[in-house]
Amino acid sequence: MATSIKTKSQIIAAIAEKSQVTKVQARTALDALLEIAYEGAKKKDGFTIPGLGKLILVQRKARMGRNPKTQEIMKFPAKKVVKFRLAKAAKDAILPPKA
Repeated sequence: MATSIKTKSQIIAAIAEKSQVTKVQARTALDALLEIAYEGAKKKDGFTIPGLGKLILVQRKARMGRNPKTQEIMKFPAKKVVKFRLAKAAKDAILPPKA
C-alpha cells in the first residue's frame, strides 16, 4: 500500500486490506460511518470517534473584519460552523512528546 493515502478509493482499499474484507464491504462501512457522523454532528453532543476526535457544531459570533483588498471594514454575521477536535490519543500518536 502507498505511504500517502489521499483518495477515498485508497482509504477503502487500505481498510479492506487491513480488516480482510472486500472493497465493497469496506466502502459500505465507510459510507455508513460518514452518514452516522454527519447526523451526529448536527446534534448538540456532536459525533466522537474514540481515539481520533470529535465533530461538533458551533455557533460563531458576529464579528467585525476588514476586506484585505479595499481595507473596508465589514461586519460578518453570526453563523453555525462544523469543527473537528482532535483527541488527545491522536495528538500523542502523531506529535512527538515534549521533552
